[in-house]
Amino acid sequence: MNDGNDDPGARIAALPVWQGAVRWEPLEGGLSNESYVVSDGAVRYVVRFGQDYPVHHVSRAHEAMAARAAHAAGLAPEVVFTGAGVMVSRFIEARTFGPEDVRANLGRVAEVISRFHRAMPAEVSGAGRIFWVFHVIRDYARTLEAGGSRMAPRLPEFLALAAEMEAAQVPLPVVFGHHDLLPANFLDDGSRLWLIDFEYAGFGTAMFDLAGAASNAGFSDGEAADLLTAYFGTPPGPEVLRAHAAMQCASLLREAMWSMVSELHLDAPGADYVAYTQENLDALDGVLASYRARF
Repeated sequence: MNDGNDDPGARIAALPVWQGAVRWEPLEGGLSNESYVVSDGAVRYVVRFGQDYPVHHVSRAHEAMAARAAHAAGLAPEVVFTGAGVMVSRFIEARTFGPEDVRANLGRVAEVISRFHRAMPAEVSGAGRIFWVFHVIRDYARTLEAGGSRMAPRLPEFLALAAEMEAAQVPLPVVFGHHDLLPANFLDDGSRLWLIDFEYAGFGTAMFDLAGAASNAGFSDGEAADLLTAYFGTPPGPEVLRAHAAMQCASLLREAMWSMVSELHLDAPGADYVAYTQENLDALDGVLASYRARF
């Protein structure tokens, strides 16, 4: 992920951005990128190194476009520089959410998701990209089969589950979604929420963002219903509740299969993809059991 240069300080110093002496420190938590907080005196930035990952449908040019669009919509930090395999954004003094923060801020989370869905179509440019989680799961299965994944024997099970959860979906208007609403992608500066990381942003269904936010933060059934009520402005009916619960299963299955593919193709510093795969499969087991009991 560093074009052969293993010295992050040298890679950072070489960027044509800085106005003064550069100081940097790693920003922990990335599973597919390297990120650093960098100061050149009075201003702080986030430097993010990452390359295109065709196996994950990730294009850095598309990510940069979406990040700039999100800033124009008032939802993300300003992008000040992009280059081959690197993006530099302004640092925001903010607290990174954990699962408990997402659960404790349901109304604010629903509001920022809704604002993203409504505001982004007017700001994005270029070819329209679509994210449909069930296609992603099927494509991941092809990649895992071709790569001889240790999880290949379970692929028929995963594909059957995806087909079942896809059949449970309900028609909704097309929105421009984030599609990676892990708790750490919400930032709280004390007065408002910001979103970061737009690798998977694209047109799709609002249900995936609503389900991803819920499943990634471990929502209870009641919290999930409250999120839907806050987003739609009215309590959800039984078909919407079922679709959301099914999409939570799909979200966790996709995250687990993302990690399985990453086991074969990625090597981010400090990332344990085998453990992350199991973490998401365990979470999927719990959410699927709840879905089976309710529907």
